[in-house]
Amino acid sequence: MSAPKISVYSLSDLKNTTDDALPNYLTSLKFQQSHFLADVRLALGYSAVVIAGITFYADYKLGWDATKYWTLWAVVAYFILNGALTYWIWGVEKGKIFTGEINDTLVSIASSVTKHKPIYNLQVRYGKPGEEPQVLKISAPFTRWFDSDGYFVATPFQQWLATEIPAIGEADPKKVVTGSGKNDEKVVDAQQIKGNTDLTKTPGNGGARSRNSRKAT
Repeated sequence: MSAPKISVYSLSDLKNTTDDALPNYLTSLKFQQSHFLADVRLALGYSAVVIAGITFYADYKLGWDATKYWTLWAVVAYFILNGALTYWIWGVEKGKIFTGEINDTLVSIASSVTKHKPIYNLQVRYGKPGEEPQVLKISAPFTRWFDSDGYFVATPFQQWLATEIPAIGEADPKKVVTGSGKNDEKVVDAQQIKGNTDLTKTPGNGGARSRNSRKAT
């Protein structure tokens, strides 16, 4: 199945679709993804929802007079959990779309975009456990891997990642473009292969996740 078509004028859709494709590609290369950040976010969010639900049910069944003391503490707990969730998203996750490791190398990747600029920015941190991680910042236009009709084309995206990020290049050397022409896979331009479905049938094609958990910055 080819990638879903999106609006090329929606910066949020461009970012979210690309964000989905990146971890799918890395896990296909045997990167071990950590879901710790997402698990904590979900735990905080669901805990707040459960508290709100129990409070509503208790008030409905027992009445305000019988539950007002507990409702006060439930409201306090609800706001604490929501505050913790906000801090976790903006202060800890900070746009991270992948954390994991391969061959004893820890890799953390965060994505971002600037309003009205269709440029995809990545901040990559990688290194061995116990060592100071190296920080790499790269960026590229979305037109590099989206064709003019709004279809995501995996190959040019994967070539960009493998060429720019050493840990990914080591895991997928065939996608590395060195410019020498000797061992390079043919460089693919999404704008020149519109309608070629073969190039979209790759592990990098992720379906769109919920837009509620991620917003373009």
